[in-house]
Amino acid sequence: MRPFVFFLALASTTVAQAIDYDPRRPDELRACDDSYYRGRDAEARECYVRLLNGPYNSVTRAEAAWRIGDLQRANRFFREAVRSNQRLIHARVRWARLYLSTHQYADAQKLLGEALELSPNDVYGRLALAQVYADRFDGEAQRLIEALLQEDDGLFEAHLLAARMALEAGRLDDADRSLDRAAKAADSKLPLLELYSARATLDLARGRDSAAMLKDPWVMRALNYNAHYGAVFESLARFEVMRRRYAEATPLLRKAIEVQPTLWSAHADLGANLLRFGEIDAARVHLQKAYEGDPYSPTTVNTLRLLDRVNEIEVTSTRFALPSTATAPAAEVELRLRLNTREAAALQPYVMEIARDSIVAFSRRYGYRPTRPLTVELYPNHDDFAVRVAALPGIGLLGVTFGDLVVMDSPSGRATGDFHWGTTLWHEMAHVFTLSMTDNRIPRWLSEGISVFEEWRTGPTPGVVITPDVIVAMREQRLLPIADLDAGFIRPQYPNQVQVSYAQAGLVCLFIEQRWGFEQLPALVRQFERETTAREAIENTLKVPAETFDREFQAFLQQRYAGVLNRFDEWRRAAQAASKAIEAERWEDAIGAARTAIEIHPEDVADDSAYLLLALASDKSGRRNEAIDALLRYRRLGGWEPAALRQLAGWLVQANRTAEATEVLAAVNYADPLDAVQHRQLGEQWLAAGRPEESLREFQVLLALDSHDPATAHFGMARALRAQGDLVASRRHLLDSLETAPHYKPAQALLLQMIEERKE
Repeated sequence: MRPFVFFLALASTTVAQAIDYDPRRPDELRACDDSYYRGRDAEARECYVRLLNGPYNSVTRAEAAWRIGDLQRANRFFREAVRSNQRLIHARVRWARLYLSTHQYADAQKLLGEALELSPNDVYGRLALAQVYADRFDGEAQRLIEALLQEDDGLFEAHLLAARMALEAGRLDDADRSLDRAAKAADSKLPLLELYSARATLDLARGRDSAAMLKDPWVMRALNYNAHYGAVFESLARFEVMRRRYAEATPLLRKAIEVQPTLWSAHADLGANLLRFGEIDAARVHLQKAYEGDPYSPTTVNTLRLLDRVNEIEVTSTRFALPSTATAPAAEVELRLRLNTREAAALQPYVMEIARDSIVAFSRRYGYRPTRPLTVELYPNHDDFAVRVAALPGIGLLGVTFGDLVVMDSPSGRATGDFHWGTTLWHEMAHVFTLSMTDNRIPRWLSEGISVFEEWRTGPTPGVVITPDVIVAMREQRLLPIADLDAGFIRPQYPNQVQVSYAQAGLVCLFIEQRWGFEQLPALVRQFERETTAREAIENTLKVPAETFDREFQAFLQQRYAGVLNRFDEWRRAAQAASKAIEAERWEDAIGAARTAIEIHPEDVADDSAYLLLALASDKSGRRNEAIDALLRYRRLGGWEPAALRQLAGWLVQANRTAEATEVLAAVNYADPLDAVQHRQLGEQWLAAGRPEESLREFQVLLALDSHDPATAHFGMARALRAQGDLVASRRHLLDSLETAPHYKPAQALLLQMIEERKE
């Protein structure tokens, strides 16, 4: 099987490209452009073909080839132009734009770097670079656009880009002002199609119903200029997708392809959107159309390849009742799991348990009952997961929620210890509730904040866990005001700001719980059942101005983290000293340094936690009980590193604390559930503890994981079933064990015992 496409090979496509605002565009091309912009495709194509085959330079022919969709020839002509004159700036910028139009950002950025090295102040090279940053949601785009507009307020494209970024960040008034400035800067010779699209998007962002957008005045202006301009509806749909309103995006995408049937990107977007609702057959139809029109699009090719392997997915479904509460009646929920067939049997019981427990917990805590089936998909190959959610490999996410659908990495999708899959699923299931409660209107910061908060409060590894990056951001006063917190997720201004924003959002929810009570969190979520702003929601729910909220939140952080904020450098030195002492096997020095680090920042259970160092050094110096105490505290605070917890379980068994050991080892299943030895140990320990149902589950999973030696698993299942009183099933598995290993003495002894019992 061929691998997924990581880049877009340049190929034929008729997807509409952006309007060219560069005044250096040759006049002979402008003669064809009017027909192109007005949707007179046959007339425009004839004009561009004449240029392509005429006595024109390589740049002009490249532009003509680009316009008719022959991107391979366009690429070749741009390359010829640059090779013939290494100091060409405009050709490099336009070549970069070609790559940018096909989402090949690295190649585009390389060419723009070369152009700007030759001419650092080239306006249109800098504009193109800003576009690269904007498409990649890099905060550098904002700084670059601001600098360009300070130099020249007449840059129409710069104002459009500023408006787009403001729309994405929810700064609607800023977007409005940028569009006003764009209109003033517009060249009367060029169409205003992109301005009309942006104006329509602003109307949508301000609460206009998506169905009404089909007749929006700005949409009608665009269609009056070009009746085949499907991109106006595609832009609206992409804005809806960006704010997770997938149901609203579907009719807009259908309208886009109705207006412009050859808009292959809209077919691909529609296919991807239908997949979010599990409509696989309908999605395949549109993806196949997109592929027929543009066979080299990586998003289309990758998604179709993933769909071709749909037979590798095993689907299970269950229904269960939710009890009534003071605010909601009893209800029945359907939960579907889609797991890879190679690991479905091993993962199904744990995934089902976490998903079900989260639904019960969040239904009770937030007073909302799911009305549609909920689906959870896990992918053992991270690139499969990435293609499923973004159509391109390589994304750094662990999980994504599309309303009633949760998609995430399987435990086998990453190395052991890289992530806690149970917590990830708990986090994503919280999104199901906050998104559904608000019809996806909830701002990103609040939905993410509640998911992080619920990890800390109710998840499989409860405990408030933040990384050193967050402490640094607190010390450097880089946390954002509540009204602007979404920007930290969308366009980060410094490295790791997205991760910092996750933690800040969780801490905001923790602050609300402790200052006003948990019940104010569901109340805050319900503010977004209608269109509102973060500022209005905070003020209406908590009855304090947003600025007051920000001051009190900062005071809360300063108090809660006073120790590490005031002694941060000392904490880092102590942690580093403990690590170095461990390396040198100076156990007493390591113990002292680790204790100092813990005293300064007792909640640090992230990677290389001082608790882990303290446990190791204590054990090595003969203080096993202190080592156990260190790891028990580490776990209580939210630490979950699988090797450390397995070590703790082993120490507890040796200390005759078997019940605690079993509880610890069982918790490892939600971090690393594919270890056969672990399931065999747990099966025995649950059986010894008189809990045969749990024991049976562990031996069933052992059987699924260890196909080379099934005798032990069958023997364990036989004993667990016997303890439950199911003697028929017990005997069947006992015989299965002996069929695999006829000389397995424990199984022989049990069979003889069962025969004697039957005689009696």
